[in-house]
Amino acid sequence: MIAAVRNLVVVVGFLTALTTTTMGGVSAFAPHTRLNVRTSSSSSASSSTILSMNVEKVDIKDVVKVGVIGMGRIGLVHLEAITKAPGVTPVIVSNPTISKAEKAAKQYNIPRFTDDAMEVITDPEVDAVWICSPSQYHAEQIKACAKNKKHVFCEKPIATDLSETVEAINACNEAGVKLMIGLQRRFDSNFRRVKEAVQKKEVGQPIMIKLCSRDPAPPPASYVKGGGGIFADMAVHDLDMTRFLAGLDPIDILAIGSCHIDKTIEQFDGSERYDTACCLVRYPGGIQAMVDVCRQSSFGYDQRAEVLGTEGMIQTDNVYPNTAKIYKSHYTGNADMPYDFFLSRYNEAYVTETIAFCESLVNDTPVPCTGEDGLVALIMAIAADKSAAENRWVTFREIVEQVYCISPTECQLVAGSELFPVGFRPTSKPSDLLLPDVDKLKAANAKLPKIQGLVQGWFK
Repeated sequence: MIAAVRNLVVVVGFLTALTTTTMGGVSAFAPHTRLNVRTSSSSSASSSTILSMNVEKVDIKDVVKVGVIGMGRIGLVHLEAITKAPGVTPVIVSNPTISKAEKAAKQYNIPRFTDDAMEVITDPEVDAVWICSPSQYHAEQIKACAKNKKHVFCEKPIATDLSETVEAINACNEAGVKLMIGLQRRFDSNFRRVKEAVQKKEVGQPIMIKLCSRDPAPPPASYVKGGGGIFADMAVHDLDMTRFLAGLDPIDILAIGSCHIDKTIEQFDGSERYDTACCLVRYPGGIQAMVDVCRQSSFGYDQRAEVLGTEGMIQTDNVYPNTAKIYKSHYTGNADMPYDFFLSRYNEAYVTETIAFCESLVNDTPVPCTGEDGLVALIMAIAADKSAAENRWVTFREIVEQVYCISPTECQLVAGSELFPVGFRPTSKPSDLLLPDVDKLKAANAKLPKIQGLVQGWFK
């Protein structure tokens, strides 16, 4: 009984720390930093070594009014889904080419449009913002949304830089706004069915996970140049999917790359020179995950998943425009090739993830794909890149340990530095780099009275 009481007291102490004042000792932050997580406003810190935060829950209204930044292909897919989601209404859209914003506003009967993303973010009527702009603007726009108390949906990546990714996530967590990252394959019906089979132990305990991702044709060299390389701009989806299916955080990775399709990129730096790559990822419990990607399949999108378990296997097939088959003397099979355009292949997934965030806003429920999920996906891609460059296994903690934060929203990388900041204590877990998000705080607050009651009951 004494042991049980002790355990309950420990849990109460942890939850109280999470929801009130104690975030000290987060190893990636500067030494002696104290984080005061409060539910009401507080004054700013009086010392550079004391971090005082305001974590305020932003009210979510019955009808959630949203703005969308970026009226390109992805932005329009999300916008159309928003117009069909219950309890949500778009009120403003933006695009640097204002004619695109105007056209979208007219098509979907939206009252306002602009060429300035900040007008969407600062609009007093807007409760949440969809960020569908080019990747280089994501982090800056996320931080601006947090500053203006707007909930955020952002297409991946949050940023291509690890420290800036941490800053952007923490800006939202500090402001008490929801942040959802668009990793759309998690919402694809085929991949979700595999996830369901793993969760329900339909194939027993997972042993091996396989993902393949091959595009119909290579992108132009101008797209590849400066895009971060094949692991960051392509394999990141598959790496994230291995974690999604495993339901665990990975340990380490071995990756290789080569060039076979487009020889014009062969002289590019780093993994930008690869159009083909393979990764082997180790998970706790000996689970193995294998990923292969190639920028050309020659027969449409070839994107499949497989999980081998102790009691069977589940596998997905490619997605076709129809189920028609042809039977001839020299050929038997599908009448048409698999989809050859990503919006056709994943249109339903994009719509489903949009509706999922809308439901989270309307019902104030946890977002299904968090900022931490986006952070870990980036860490996996960076580790794969490092592995291919150095021809060795790379642990994911190596990547996490490079981040040093003076405060949750002021971070830098210390990789390769011979002189580390005074008192720097590296952390090995991505979650230790982050403040608790608004949904975690809400869940912790909900559990606290019950656990406190249990503890009090032991002493009656």
